Amino acid sequence: MTLKKRLLVLNTTIILGLGSAFSIPGVNAESIKKLENQKSQIQQQRSNLQATLAEADKELVTVLKEIAELNTKIAKVEKAIEDNNKLIAETETNIASTKSEVDQLKAEMAVIEERIEKRSAILKQRAQSFQESGGTVAYLDVLLGASSFSDFVDRVGAVTTFVQADKQLLEEQEQDKKAFEEKKAAVEEELAGLTSMMTELKGMQAAMEEQKQQNSSLIQQLKEKENSIADKKAKLQSEDVKYASLIAQIEQSIAAQTAPAAQSVTSAPSGSAAANPQKPAAQKTKGSSTSAPKPSVNGGSAISIVTTAGNKYIGNSVYVFGGGRNAYDIANGRFDCSGFVHWAFSQAGISVGASTDSLKFAGRQVSSSEMRAGDLVFFDTYKRDGHVGIYLGGGKFIGSQSSTGVAIANMSSDYWKTKFNGRVVRVIE
Repeated sequence: MTLKKRLLVLNTTIILGLGSAFSIPGVNAESIKKLENQKSQIQQQRSNLQATLAEADKELVTVLKEIAELNTKIAKVEKAIEDNNKLIAETETNIASTKSEVDQLKAEMAVIEERIEKRSAILKQRAQSFQESGGTVAYLDVLLGASSFSDFVDRVGAVTTFVQADKQLLEEQEQDKKAFEEKKAAVEEELAGLTSMMTELKGMQAAMEEQKQQNSSLIQQLKEKENSIADKKAKLQSEDVKYASLIAQIEQSIAAQTAPAAQSVTSAPSGSAAANPQKPAAQKTKGSSTSAPKPSVNGGSAISIVTTAGNKYIGNSVYVFGGGRNAYDIANGRFDCSGFVHWAFSQAGISVGASTDSLKFAGRQVSSSEMRAGDLVFFDTYKRDGHVGIYLGGGKFIGSQSSTGVAIANMSSDYWKTKFNGRVVRVIE
């Protein structure tokens, strides 16, 4: 029976009892006996009411504890948002710096291109000087055309000078071309890094929005619970005052009907049921804490350790970009997806990377049709392989999700089904 129905029954019973008690005319043994019986019934009803109030108190304590837990979680989310905002600001600064480096590389490339063009013009003119009537004059023909030994020596010296000059020009040309290609590769690498950073920035911003929505939802839940507590307290207090007043009226009626015995009634021990109805003490059960038990992994296999290590963080963690890589984050349940995977495997004594790019090569690639518990599964979120989790079996995986922190998700849901890219990595054979 609900609290409201129980109170209604008690009210009705007491009112009916009072009506019959106050209607008894005169004083005689029979009427006193009836009053005493009604008093006993009311006292029992009072005890039942006190038990109901005790149950309500327990319920209120539970709700207050939930509110405290929500406040703690909100504080974690707010701290995560603050840290992510700082990281976004740092990323934007790095992007600006990288753009400046790219601009400088482009300027250096322009200088190298200009040198190559000038040297190409010199080599072109040199080649034209050895052409006669559209044909090429070989260095051997120049030497054989000497009129004397002295002329031959002069010609050999001239040819050697030309050859060395051409060789030097060609070597410089090759060096500049190589430098040009290296600079070009550097620029492309910088641009690729810049693009990746921008993608990650957008991913962080999306995660931030999800965290803000989560925070708003938690605050709304908190307000609703606070309002519920306030209403329940008001109703319970009102009912308690009402029933206390009714009991006092019954006692006064009994005293008035039994005036000759008033002194004996009032001299009753203060601890008696008539003078001081005893409230049942709130029972306190040892070990009644509602905190979730820590999963026991003693003697378990590496797979079971990895797949269950994060259970203690479910509902008690928050997503932080770059989180899970120091003692503070781990103690406070602050993880990003790859940081959580890295930590979970470390609980089984297995060292894997702490980024999605490194985790892709942490083990052997297997087909998605062959995946089993403990395998890594990858999803295309804000970028290719942007999210990673640990497969649990039955189409579910555990990971640090941007909107919930550490949680178990269903790969067949509309969102994860479309994001799963088929990449499965087996670390534990």
